[in-house]
Amino acid sequence: MTENTFPGIELLPDAMPAKQFFILLHGIGSKPSDLVPLANYLKEVFPGAAFFLPEGTHPFDGGGHGRQWFSISGVTEDNRAARVAEAMPGLHALVKQAQDRFNILQSDTALIGFSQGAIMALEFSIAHDGGVRRVLAFSGRFAQLPEKAPELTTLHLLHGESDPVIPVAYAQAAIERLKELNGDATLDIAAAVGHEINAELADCAIRRLQTHIPLRSWKKAMEGA
Repeated sequence: MTENTFPGIELLPDAMPAKQFFILLHGIGSKPSDLVPLANYLKEVFPGAAFFLPEGTHPFDGGGHGRQWFSISGVTEDNRAARVAEAMPGLHALVKQAQDRFNILQSDTALIGFSQGAIMALEFSIAHDGGVRRVLAFSGRFAQLPEKAPELTTLHLLHGESDPVIPVAYAQAAIERLKELNGDATLDIAAAVGHEINAELADCAIRRLQTHIPLRSWKKAMEGA
């Protein structure tokens, strides 16, 4: 494998090369180890997969030893999208280098994010459609609702109904917009769950990964018929 210039945690399958690749993006002020429980849970279901849990590309400017993908100091609805766009080249470089290191195709890669990591993952699907096959966004939102849906990336939104940090209304607005744009997306909402990845949402994610047939595959099959 090539040298990794992006620090983080790697979980590798018993036998290489990996068949699938999961990249997990943590929330603001957090660290990669916070997502190890989710990675281990997924690893039980997908034992042939490799996992990369990178550090956020910038130190958390709120203090402590955590990391962030972009600053939320003074963030507003008007400037959030610009901050995400500024941070996107770093995430794109991270994803591309990780895929090259593990010799993994874009079509075998899933990008998973929590909170701010989910914002980055969702916006990645717009900025780099097809750069990964699936995006799973836990407790996230779009920086701004998209004008065009991804054609080559499937989106799975997973949210707690009682989330006080990023209200579920953002996920509901996102799924409605994606439907209007004929996007390939799903939404799972867990009742009485806050800003977290609980067992119910993790199980929903696994179910979507195992059973959801991408819309583009349905269209291709119908055209063939």
